[in-house]
Amino acid sequence: MDLEIRMGNFSPTSLLNSTECPSIDDFRNQVYSTAYSLITVFALVGNGFALLVLIRTSRQSSPFHIYMLNLAVSDILCVSTLPLRVIYYVNKGEWQLGDFVCRISSYALYVNLYCSIYFMAVMSVTRFLAIVFPVRNMSLITVRRSRFVCVAVWVLICLMSSPFLMSGQHFDPVTNKTKCFEPPKQIKGINKLVMLNYLSLAVGFLLPFLVILICYAGIIRTLLLRKMAAGHQTAAGKRAIRMIVIVLLTFLVCFMPYHVQRTVHLHFMSRTDASCEETVAMQKYVIIAMCFAASNSCFDPMLYFFSGEGFRNRMHSFRQSIDSRKNRRGIPGQEVRSNNHLDES
Repeated sequence: MDLEIRMGNFSPTSLLNSTECPSIDDFRNQVYSTAYSLITVFALVGNGFALLVLIRTSRQSSPFHIYMLNLAVSDILCVSTLPLRVIYYVNKGEWQLGDFVCRISSYALYVNLYCSIYFMAVMSVTRFLAIVFPVRNMSLITVRRSRFVCVAVWVLICLMSSPFLMSGQHFDPVTNKTKCFEPPKQIKGINKLVMLNYLSLAVGFLLPFLVILICYAGIIRTLLLRKMAAGHQTAAGKRAIRMIVIVLLTFLVCFMPYHVQRTVHLHFMSRTDASCEETVAMQKYVIIAMCFAASNSCFDPMLYFFSGEGFRNRMHSFRQSIDSRKNRRGIPGQEVRSNNHLDES
């Protein structure tokens, strides 16, 4: 099931009073096509550059580097499907790319959403151990273990998101169009949707967010104690503070509004006394919340650059490797020009 539209374009009142309530299709098409286009550009540029740097400097491997690399891959996979959604909404809600692509497009967005949450959680745990338990951290956090954790995260999230593969394209006889990212007009099993929502809310959002908050509380306490003892903040402490700000900002802007609005809308769907104004407003709120959720890929490059362990050093090494390659290519030409000059003299 695709919760983006299942909870954004569906409610009992919209089915009962579909002829009375105004359609939000124009609003939906404009907002999604514009938002997904902007997200695609910014996220593709930011994560593409970050992925290039991380791959080219992979010899300088560390646990944090492994997590950043996997997070960038997740973002790229998600962003690569957003243009398909743009095409769909530009075509005013008509899908022309087949059932399989429809399912994969829905699946990829939610895999990225929850992979981002979990990779941020394991990055926070890694930073917590490095600052609070620096001696034990050397034996607890290794490159090999970080790779195992990444595999576990991918497997867990891919399995958790598998329900999104169950819903593909379908034909809508009312509009005479093939639909994707939207449910059929009649949906059975609202209680099942509620259960799935609370499961994903607890396991996919609340649990990792709680872990992140606990880690950040420990990090801040340790940094405050060290600052009082030393009188200044270390470079590792500054990176940790930047990471806390960026991750919390991503959760507050992208993840929390979406999960709160999704839960509220599910309970709204059980109402029978909602007015058209309330129904339309709720549907618009869910669309906006979904756009913010998809924008999480734009925040991750900030995480790499401002708090990534040695990421700016990696960028410097990357530039040096490019410069040295250009110099090596330029040397033969310089020698030839020099010889020609001697011959002419």
